Amino acid sequence: MESGIGESHSVIQVIQLILAPAVMINACGLLLLATSNKYSMVLNRIRLTNDEKRKLMKKAGEPTFEENLRLESVARQIEHLMVRARLVRNSVMCYTGGIALFIVTSLLIGVSFFSEVLRSNVLITLMFLVGMVSAFVGVVYSFLDAKKGYDVVRFDVLVDE
Repeated sequence: MESGIGESHSVIQVIQLILAPAVMINACGLLLLATSNKYSMVLNRIRLTNDEKRKLMKKAGEPTFEENLRLESVARQIEHLMVRARLVRNSVMCYTGGIALFIVTSLLIGVSFFSEVLRSNVLITLMFLVGMVSAFVGVVYSFLDAKKGYDVVRFDVLVDE
């Protein structure tokens, strides 16, 4: 039978074990803060661009309308921005999921020390590793968003040239 954390560690060692996921909670929290701000900015940009599109479409019915190129550019920007919004949303969800998994890991460590209910180090390790994978996937989504953000700006600049 596998020995639990409580049998092989002192209280101080268990507190140290509980703090390891807490460090990851802090790291994910900082990433989440930055990503949430980016998410708000992307969504706001979508709203503003969509508002510009509506105004241009109203003008499109007028006989002197000459901004078809801008209307097409705005429509394409909205498509690209929606892709960015999905990437940033996924990143936020991964960081939030990672935080939740690290909290569960800390709780499981504490429960295994103070109770006979949980004596499985495998479950604790698995929760921590899944949290790390979730944080990593969030970083990948953030990377893809940064690349897409550059592509959107480059497209906007090239259209206006």
